[in-house]
Amino acid sequence: MKKGLIEVYTGDGKGKTTSAIGLALRARSHNLKVCFIYFHKDTERWNYRETEILKKINIDVFSFAPFHPFCDRVDIKFLREECLKGLEFVRKIFKEKKYDVIILDEILISLRDGFLKEEEVLRIMNEKPENVELILTGRGATKKIIEKADLVSEIRNIKHPYGKGIKAREGVDY
Repeated sequence: MKKGLIEVYTGDGKGKTTSAIGLALRARSHNLKVCFIYFHKDTERWNYRETEILKKINIDVFSFAPFHPFCDRVDIKFLREECLKGLEFVRKIFKEKKYDVIILDEILISLRDGFLKEEEVLRIMNEKPENVELILTGRGATKKIIEKADLVSEIRNIKHPYGKGIKAREGVDY
């Protein structure tokens, strides 16, 4: 890829991660090298089985800050340190120039909930190599993040089965 863009998938609706996974699959089908980095998702604990498929098709998968106070009793300072480790890892892989597509799933949750600062996320966006497509997902994209991105999709919740008491379903919702 000669020119990589910055894409943001945000909003309160279902489908941000699903869209990013779809993009990852499309990129791999065109022989692009893809790195999928999860923030605040313990993929083993919550049985995120898509990671097995991503790995089988040679998408590198990593996870940082796999907990969140919403679901776990965990130290806020620990989560901040984990998120910063994630950013350092992103900087490292930028320098390695190994990937065409890098997905930072739920990094905007890290920003929204105060584990990362806006300027730290903007710095990652600014440091992105020219030929890398960078995707950021999660609720709570700020005005500056939106301005910096080349593409922003807001996924809005109009109706969700959770409102009727239907819990997340394995294989469909996770």
